[in-house]
Amino acid sequence: MATTPGYLTDWPWKPLGTFKYVVLAPWVIKCTYDFMTADANKRDYGVMSIFPFLLVRMLNNQFWISLSRYKTAKGTNRIVDKTIEFEQVDRERDWDDQILFNGILYYLGYYSLDGAKQLPLWRLDGVIIVTLLHHLAYFLLFSIPLLTMTLTKTGSIVAFAGYVTYIDVMNNMGHCNFELIPKIAFDIFPPLKYLMYTPTYHSLHHTQFRTNYSLFMPFYDYIYGTLDKSTDTLYERSLKQKEESPNVVHLTHLTTPESIYHMRLGFASVASKPYASKWYLRLLWPVTIWSMLVTWIYGKTFVVERNIFKNLKIQTWAIPKYKIQNEELNRSGELFIRRNPKLKVKVVDGSSLAVAVVLNTIPKGTTQVVFRGYFNKVACSLALALCHKGIQVVTSREDDYQRLKSKLESANDQERLVLSRTYSQKVWLVGDGLSKEEELKATKGTIIIPYSHFPPTKVNKGCFYYSTPAMVTPKHLENVDSCENWLPRRVMSAWRIAGILHGLEGWNVNESGKEMFNVDKIWRASLEHGFTPLIKSFN
Repeated sequence: MATTPGYLTDWPWKPLGTFKYVVLAPWVIKCTYDFMTADANKRDYGVMSIFPFLLVRMLNNQFWISLSRYKTAKGTNRIVDKTIEFEQVDRERDWDDQILFNGILYYLGYYSLDGAKQLPLWRLDGVIIVTLLHHLAYFLLFSIPLLTMTLTKTGSIVAFAGYVTYIDVMNNMGHCNFELIPKIAFDIFPPLKYLMYTPTYHSLHHTQFRTNYSLFMPFYDYIYGTLDKSTDTLYERSLKQKEESPNVVHLTHLTTPESIYHMRLGFASVASKPYASKWYLRLLWPVTIWSMLVTWIYGKTFVVERNIFKNLKIQTWAIPKYKIQNEELNRSGELFIRRNPKLKVKVVDGSSLAVAVVLNTIPKGTTQVVFRGYFNKVACSLALALCHKGIQVVTSREDDYQRLKSKLESANDQERLVLSRTYSQKVWLVGDGLSKEEELKATKGTIIIPYSHFPPTKVNKGCFYYSTPAMVTPKHLENVDSCENWLPRRVMSAWRIAGILHGLEGWNVNESGKEMFNVDKIWRASLEHGFTPLIKSFN
């Protein structure tokens, strides 16, 4: 890519960002006004079909993007075993600009050509399209059949939409990175291999560059000798590609209803940034509600991401349930092991590394900390470790105080445990359930460090908020192109990292229920494998 891009390198609406779709607003408003004010027998359904058709094209492309990411992560019929990083997502995040550009051309063509009024469904008296420039050479090439239909007045709106849809489907299929054309299709009709390309066929054009030039129809490559010799071999090998067997599986689930769009299989540009509620995602509430209903019914996990760490194959599986539906899963995996006593894999909830990260995040010189929010396994282990280190631990709930006191054996450690309901402490360790009212009582300059998966609401502007337990991943963790929830790029939660470390070190033990792995040991292992602390406050 050029270090100093020239004019017309970027789309003219790029500065608009998410609001780029407003460039179509004048056209949509005009055609809608013309349609509504025209007599019933003179209404033009042709121009009114342009905008819905653009939406259908975007949905078609998004379907192929999601399907390709799912199949590639799963491994079934995968063609090219190449990783994707954030840089590639950034380059491709504006894939819909081409469709937006086409839409402008459609409207310009309609309003600039004579006789383009009153377009019937089955006979095209005018035209919806004209080519201006391209991107324009590419667009002009595929416009030849449409222009021919227009000039000869032998086409229709259905033919126009069908042709463009066919181009979109074939183009997306050729770039989907998994083979889906069954071999039986060529066995039944052998000449088909000259008339239709396959994803493996076109992938060789992108990897070998000087072969398989033909787009959609390989006939000409056979004639001119530009067919890649490995075409048939790669096709058959891809069809036989089995589902990848991972060494480590990270189980996750949806959080908020809108989080489904943040998944790697959803919108890649959204997933490549830390999770935040987007205004435009609220416009998709019908789809969101429908997806929630599906998750209540569908109970099977599915692969959403794969990573490679040295020789370790890692997959992320999503459980189609929301946070409120996964209480059993969040009980540190204890119920899962009880129900599967013959389980051959080990369950790691990652509590030990979460404890280690928090312990190493607390500022040096701290003499007192207070626990707020729900008290869980991580909080208990943290409190005991801090007491052993000579730091005073303050709890505000009687039951938490008694629970910890019963676990502290030495008198000195017991003396460091204090029951108090004051809010003067400068270091807060917080879990889920911290109320806004309680958070606002923190004094100015208070450091708030979460020990839970979910961060606090951050309503007190006078406090310094730290990240949930997480670490920066090393560069040799490959195929990282999405953010884990609200964490920054290439930052991974401690719970997820712990599973990777158990796989790398070959620790054949469970860490679930009340079981806790050695905190110091897993902390050293994380540093040795290149993970670095995320010591950063977010005010």
